[in-house]
Amino acid sequence: MLRTVEVGLDSPTTPTCILFDEHEQFISFGYEAKQSHLSISGQEARNMFFFDCFKFLYRNNLTKNLIIKSVNGKEMKALKVFTEALRFLKDDVLKTINKNTEGMKFTASDFTWVLTVPDSCDPSAKPFMRKAATQAGIGTDGNEYNLVIAQESEAALAWCMKLPAEGFITETRISLHDLLKYLPIVAPKYGCTGEQISYYLFMSTNVDFVLITFSVVTDENIDIAVYEVLKGKMLKELHRSSVNDLGEKSVDRKYKEFLREIFTEGVWDEYEMNYPSEVQKMMYEFSRSKEVDENIQFCCPFNLSSLACKHQDIENFFEGVEGASWDVGSIKISRNKLRSFFAQSLQGITHNVREIFNKGFNIGCILLVGEYAACQVLRRHITDEFIDYCKVLCPFRPRDSVLKGAVELGKHQTLLQFQKSAFTYGIGVSDRFDELKHIKERKFTNKDGEWCGGLFIKLIEVGEHVVLNKTMEFTFYPVEADQTMMNFYFYRTLKKIPKYVTEEGVEQIGCLCLNSPNTEYRRSREVKLMITFDCREMKIKAKDLTSESKSSTKFDFECK
Repeated sequence: MLRTVEVGLDSPTTPTCILFDEHEQFISFGYEAKQSHLSISGQEARNMFFFDCFKFLYRNNLTKNLIIKSVNGKEMKALKVFTEALRFLKDDVLKTINKNTEGMKFTASDFTWVLTVPDSCDPSAKPFMRKAATQAGIGTDGNEYNLVIAQESEAALAWCMKLPAEGFITETRISLHDLLKYLPIVAPKYGCTGEQISYYLFMSTNVDFVLITFSVVTDENIDIAVYEVLKGKMLKELHRSSVNDLGEKSVDRKYKEFLREIFTEGVWDEYEMNYPSEVQKMMYEFSRSKEVDENIQFCCPFNLSSLACKHQDIENFFEGVEGASWDVGSIKISRNKLRSFFAQSLQGITHNVREIFNKGFNIGCILLVGEYAACQVLRRHITDEFIDYCKVLCPFRPRDSVLKGAVELGKHQTLLQFQKSAFTYGIGVSDRFDELKHIKERKFTNKDGEWCGGLFIKLIEVGEHVVLNKTMEFTFYPVEADQTMMNFYFYRTLKKIPKYVTEEGVEQIGCLCLNSPNTEYRRSREVKLMITFDCREMKIKAKDLTSESKSSTKFDFECK
């Protein structure tokens, strides 16, 4: 926020831009990085590494060795780019805190840090971000629980559940008091209910609601989630889907296309090429202007008018242009023309929300949150389309919902009691060989008989609802009578029910080793395996009941 104000843009967010020098050393981040990059040219610019909107990597499979290209085509490891961005944010936060806490010195380990990721991101994003955060000095070894990685929708909900009724904008045709009669509630991601409504909603079980997210990170995606409300205000995810290219950026593109239609003869293209920082400021001003559902007006930048006047009087560019006019140094855009910029986006959103309604969920309210939800055109359209089916609510300052909700999650960790697994998780075991059931390639023999090794025993299935923080217990026995070590190998796959751990698409994620020194009961020795899933990890404990030896480990658990 401080950095944003320094370059003259009063915004709670900053662009995901980062600048490195020719030796891959960090220079700046956010608006400062963008301004610095715009101010340099020639060979100096070609030597720099400038990454703009690298947040879109959330759509890809992220690995520690992934290489990404800067704006000028130079390559760097994605992990380093993310790490340095997080390091800057961490250092900037600590600098601000310590500047205002005289006599006290805080470090990263004194706080719980919350990173939010888009709901539509690849399952690999969470472990990738955890690794980047650790390298940046957040959630380091021994302080792993100081780092929470949450989805944007969950963060927005955490904030909305705290708000009083007065904290919401209602675009409904009835009063907020009358809304209390309607218990089922739907929630598009950038909006939520008030304290009274949330009391009835979250204290009433078996209620479904939809959360629609206009992604804070990309401004492009819309993420739709359906939740069931459980006892104690806990949530169970029932459905999740994502739609690309229907977010706020699609409106901005239409606006730019309209400016190009006005300033013909290559004027706009020349202006965009030669004065990118001015174009950036124009787009920022439009992002604020489009929040209202009325005629808008803004000053035409001097350099744009100068370029236009080289061709003809600037008033002539507006002749025959429907929805725009020139007024002594200012450009006026009509309300209807402004609405036309939203048309394609609103049509796509409506279509996708209707598909959710057609799935049979018990939906009673739409909650709108995030940057795009600040636009009256969007809120009124959603209200007009769905008021006969549900209610539509949006918190004041909807663009802050994810940020403020992340703070709540830092204190309460998660609202979800159930989450859908992104993979089928299992364990490799051996069983007595049966030629009718097993392939010969998996057959092996020891002094206790013939066995089939590498059988995949499913723990949870891809898409299955997993009860968080509930322990599952399994019993295993040694394959050999005199076996003094038991190794448990864990796997994951996108297949529903693989038979063998060697099948294509099945990957090993880890191993747990357990000593079993007391062989008195030979193959009758029981080993208990306890597995607990939380919102980010699969925790495993093993105990040999004869020897009373114990072992434990944990792996990343990835949810849809």
